[in-house]
Amino acid sequence: MVEQLAVDYRDADLAEADRAMLDYAVKLAREPWTVAEADIDRLRIAGFSDRAVLDINLVTGYYAFVNRLADGLGVPLEEFWDADEDANTKP
Repeated sequence: MVEQLAVDYRDADLAEADRAMLDYAVKLAREPWTVAEADIDRLRIAGFSDRAVLDINLVTGYYAFVNRLADGLGVPLEEFWDADEDANTKP
């Protein structure tokens, strides 16, 4: 399951709530200007409270912020990330 999540969560056997959460987080991180009330409604229908929606939003936004901050300052990756990248790109 962990490997499938790392490759593409959309192909993993997930509960509907988990899929809704990940769909929202990806949309918020990649195309935040496209997030609409319908996206929030989908989370509520999946069982998330308003507080949980806020938590998902805050965590997603925080990681996006920190990654952009690090990228913008040229902060190098830690060595273990480079090792993972090398392992994933080798045939």
